[in-house]
Amino acid sequence: MVRPPLPEEVRARGRRLGELLRTARAERTIPQVSALSGVPAETLRKIEAGRIPTPAFFTVVALAEALDLPLGEVVARCAPPAVPADDPVKGVA
Repeated sequence: MVRPPLPEEVRARGRRLGELLRTARAERTIPQVSALSGVPAETLRKIEAGRIPTPAFFTVVALAEALDLPLGEVVARCAPPAVPADDPVKGVA
């Protein structure tokens, strides 16, 4: 069975998550965060690179806890940008 490709907005959200984790990791290495979170280093690398755009919920929770990121901030920073109400394509005119 062939899986359909993910929509661009889902891939973009995954890229925002990766950027957020990379920024929060700061000076810590991937192996250090891996050890703190219990998430395999290769999985963290793939999330940061946007190659896993929809990681499992508990993976995100473990990484957020290891990086001292409140989940509310993760959600807010990964949410799609607001669409103006007068946008003829996405908003209500």
